[in-house]
Amino acid sequence: MSGFILGVAVVLLLLVGALLYRVCVGPTAIDRIVAVNAIGTKTTVLLVLIGLRFDDVGMFVDFALAYGLLNFMGSLAAARYFQRSDKRAHESERHPAPVAPPGKARPGKVGS
Repeated sequence: MSGFILGVAVVLLLLVGALLYRVCVGPTAIDRIVAVNAIGTKTTVLLVLIGLRFDDVGMFVDFALAYGLLNFMGSLAAARYFQRSDKRAHESERHPAPVAPPGKARPGKVGS
């Protein structure tokens, strides 16, 4: 049983390595967020496997649940942030900021 747990852990660590590539190179921010979330999920499974390995599943399951909850909350926060920034971008396209005529100082600028 111990060899099986070790094998699964090694495979999960290899998958985390592939996901780290996506976090660093990901073409969009959403790809990076999904990769970080997947890494968090695999880390949760690794915590349970460590608990199985050391015959103390109860303690490690508690850690895994807490870590999984933090991972989920972080993903929600990142998604909400990007949703709000996307809304702001669309609103600024509909209502562009006024441009001051040449030679006149813009309000709020000091010492132009």
